Amino acid sequence: MRVTFFCLSLLLSATPSWSQEALGLAAPDEVTDSGLLQHILPRFSLKTGIRVVADDTGAMSLGGSPPGDPVFARHGVTYHLRILDDTKQLRFRDWLLSDIGKRTVESFAPESGPPYSASLTVEAATETDKIDGDAVLGAELSMTHCGRCHVIGPQNQMNGLGSTPSFAVLRAMPDWSDRFQAFFALNPHPAFTQIEDVTPPFDPLRPSPIHPVEMTLEELEAILAFVSAIKAADLGAPLQLQ
Repeated sequence: MRVTFFCLSLLLSATPSWSQEALGLAAPDEVTDSGLLQHILPRFSLKTGIRVVADDTGAMSLGGSPPGDPVFARHGVTYHLRILDDTKQLRFRDWLLSDIGKRTVESFAPESGPPYSASLTVEAATETDKIDGDAVLGAELSMTHCGRCHVIGPQNQMNGLGSTPSFAVLRAMPDWSDRFQAFFALNPHPAFTQIEDVTPPFDPLRPSPIHPVEMTLEELEAILAFVSAIKAADLGAPLQLQ
């Protein structure tokens, strides 16, 4: 009886703990309906012990266009994964982009239609791409609108929120320009951001939880010009998952 109990204890201790809060992943209907998420998410969770579930309001999301990291394609659409600078979310992204993750995606056989492809060729943006805008104004606007959460530079080095990436870290990402151009559509920004002539007004029943960020497209272009000129952070070598 003691031996049986001891063996059971070992088995339970070797099983990943599912008591942790799950990471939500929002995806287009065509991806969810195909069954792909039901195929890959449990495999990632069993491999890492990190729970990821399909959730329309999840912090992570898949979209059929940038911004984000291209992770797989089907029917001529390349799906991009958008995440926050969070350790668990970064690990999910790195797993999807790893050889194991790609094989997991491509091993899925939909009930109808073609399979997904995870072997993508992405053209990197060149450093010579010119961004119009007033970089000096962009520096001021970045502090005014973004400095309450993000570290912009030495001027607010100690004032950013620990859960948000600094501008230098964002600048080091391959799709930094896409992220900034569409930041107002990426969580959590839609809840408190208004871009003139672009975003719809807030629902009167769901007002901004904080003082809203309000800017024009010209001001956003100035911020882009400023970010393009700052030094990117050294993020080191990509993670190699075994």
